[in-house]
Amino acid sequence: MSKLLPTTLVGSYAMPEWLIDRARLAGRFPPRVRARELWRPASEFLDEAQEDATIMAIHMQEMAGLDIITDGEMRRESYSNRFATALEGVDLDNPGTALDRSGHPNPVPRVTGRIRRKHAVQVGDVEFLRRHTGRMIKITVPGPFTMTQQAQNDFYASEEEMALDYAAAVNAEIKDLFAAGADIVQIDEPYLQARPEKARVYGPKAIERALDGVTGTTALHLCFGYAAIIHGDRPKGYDFLAELAGTHVDQVSVETAQPSLDPAELRPLKDKKIMVGVLDLNDPEVETPEVVAERIRRAMTEVPVENIIVAPDCGFKYLPRDRAYGKMRAMVEGATLVRESL
Repeated sequence: MSKLLPTTLVGSYAMPEWLIDRARLAGRFPPRVRARELWRPASEFLDEAQEDATIMAIHMQEMAGLDIITDGEMRRESYSNRFATALEGVDLDNPGTALDRSGHPNPVPRVTGRIRRKHAVQVGDVEFLRRHTGRMIKITVPGPFTMTQQAQNDFYASEEEMALDYAAAVNAEIKDLFAAGADIVQIDEPYLQARPEKARVYGPKAIERALDGVTGTTALHLCFGYAAIIHGDRPKGYDFLAELAGTHVDQVSVETAQPSLDPAELRPLKDKKIMVGVLDLNDPEVETPEVVAERIRRAMTEVPVENIIVAPDCGFKYLPRDRAYGKMRAMVEGATLVRESL
């Protein structure tokens, strides 16, 4: 894309009340195992309802003026569980337990055998998205490091060995997603920031395995967690970010709005495209275009404007739909203000 300051979502869009029980969703961490009880439609109507919600999400992004469109992740109970529970080597009937990023135990996939991808998981999602928009499209997949942290290991000799098999599964999925028509594939890796010590040991190695032989444009998202879920004191800076400079990922998604991130933290990534988070999802108020423009200009003190992609800090999954749309419009208008001033 030659347009300066293109706009996109990180991945998810606000989920409608008629599709999912938002109160039950908001009262828990994103599920790591399947959670059918969150969906409102009966099983025989769920696929159709998810397709309708996906069309709505695409339409709202287009109406707001976004340049790169996602499917809104309307078929997912969380960003990770749909893919993670579709893999061989996981005992779905007897979940394990692992600590979430706030330190609380959660039911998670229990790994009892070698992790392998049995079949493509999200190819149909990309094909559906491609049929319903003529704009650039992006699809997201959970990252191997994060899935390793969200599993109970009852098989592998080490977490690193498990992460590399997760990475092989992600690698196969990414290649199929590009073949199906994706313009960008984004790997979601929030636990790189949540577990930086472990991440430094084998995180980049797992990412590189996931990208091995991939020729399309790839992105990586890391964050401080959904603002609707992670409360209290949130970090003001990243414990794991510069380490991504040496990986082959093309774009890195970074929260800058909520933490008022020092733009100097972006300096090591200046040779990559950076999805600059300009919408604070911890603040329910809709930003003005001028506030968004100022956040973009702060990033421009360290990152060449041609390397900036404008995005929210994190996913819109938990936002009310009116706030989500208002924030998207402000993001597009703020990017326009900066673009027109250059």
